[in-house]
Amino acid sequence: MSPSPPSSTPQKKKQINLLRGWPSPSLLPAHLLSSATQRILASPATSVPLLQYAPDEGYQPLRERLAEWLGRHYGVKPDANRICVTGGASQNLACILQSFTDPAWTRAVWMVAPCYHLAGAIFEDAGFRGRLRAVPEDEEGVDVGELERRMEAWEREEEEKGVRPEPFKDPGPFRKLYRHVIYAVPTCSNPSGKTMSLARRQALVRIARAHDALIISDDVYDFLQWPLISGGLPTPERPSEMRLPRLCDVDMALGRADNDPRGFGHTVSNGSFSKIAGPGVRTGWAEGTPAFALGLSKTGSSMSGGAPSGLCAGMMAELLQSGELVDFIETKTRPALQRRHGIMMDAVREYLEPLGVVARESSVKGGGVYGGYFVWLTLTRGPLAVMVSDAALSEENVVVGRGSMFAVKGDEGGARFDENIRLCFSWEPEEDLVEGVKRLGELIRRMQGNMGHYERLAAQTKDSDRPVSSWV
Repeated sequence: MSPSPPSSTPQKKKQINLLRGWPSPSLLPAHLLSSATQRILASPATSVPLLQYAPDEGYQPLRERLAEWLGRHYGVKPDANRICVTGGASQNLACILQSFTDPAWTRAVWMVAPCYHLAGAIFEDAGFRGRLRAVPEDEEGVDVGELERRMEAWEREEEEKGVRPEPFKDPGPFRKLYRHVIYAVPTCSNPSGKTMSLARRQALVRIARAHDALIISDDVYDFLQWPLISGGLPTPERPSEMRLPRLCDVDMALGRADNDPRGFGHTVSNGSFSKIAGPGVRTGWAEGTPAFALGLSKTGSSMSGGAPSGLCAGMMAELLQSGELVDFIETKTRPALQRRHGIMMDAVREYLEPLGVVARESSVKGGGVYGGYFVWLTLTRGPLAVMVSDAALSEENVVVGRGSMFAVKGDEGGARFDENIRLCFSWEPEEDLVEGVKRLGELIRRMQGNMGHYERLAAQTKDSDRPVSSWV
């Protein structure tokens, strides 16, 4: 006899949210932020400039200390002129689109898929609704061959139709308008966890240069990587896959492109303190060429109010100068995430692998490294991920991310993820990571024994009718 679905209601079980991509409260350095704030406000020499309107390009001490820190990490020459202080990765993505794209002139946005599911709305707000296009991944990251084929087909089709757009915007002397945008999370990608190989990074930059595209690279997980082998955490003396160059550094190393006479470059690194100091800090940085950083500082909102997050920029500058933030990352944040990832993977192996659920074991091809916040699962023996996510919420009060959430809106057929689930290990207490995966395994076992029931439920439910809590 097939097992029947449970009659218990979710109110009888504590909710476990394995979708929420937030840092654990234990990884928020409130004491460091508090002491840094007291120090920078104690003297008018620092408090007055930080409480006034900031320079358009951002608080200069933060730019200089970021340049030094990032230079050490990536092995590049520090240059504060390459850096513009931002209000975090999401706010900066919107500013980049305001300054360097045009809804008529810029042809399309190419999103590496599966993609960060909340980025699409930012592109749509910038006028690109209906022009978001998926580019699939393989084991080394973005499939550059497929990207080039799709870009060329798009351009050929527009040429055959005689499309000759005129831009709405006048970029002026400090900015330019790009013909395409490529959006990627090349290191410990959200949601797949993959890290793009060096060869793919180089090929992607060359494609961008050939097609006058701007790569917007969300580099928010670059400092949250660890080895899966013995030998400790990464250090500057131990270069490895965890020290892959950013796309902006690959672009700079190639020199100025022939189609870029003013030297804006074709990539920008979108960095943030959200994952390493707290999302509420709302401070980040963009790094590209000096011309790009200057142009970004000319975004109207920055020129009106000055660079965002002035006070928090002072806090971050203080913590970088003292070394406290770097020490917190290296001694607390990374080890905690490494431990949490190991706990979740052990639970996946015990409760999910026997049911045909496969997890990515490493961030990079060949293994040995992981990082970020997420584990990407593949269901090889049914049911579909959308059915699992619905039933997990209704029957087990476990919130998970179904693969369809991470498809590119408007181009879902360009790369589908019907058999994938994303789990987050950074938010819930460690014991709940195990409990959540265990409940998920019990559910999948029930579903495999009674597929007809769950298929009927899925047929009755549209995406628009699904509970909001399953999407956040």
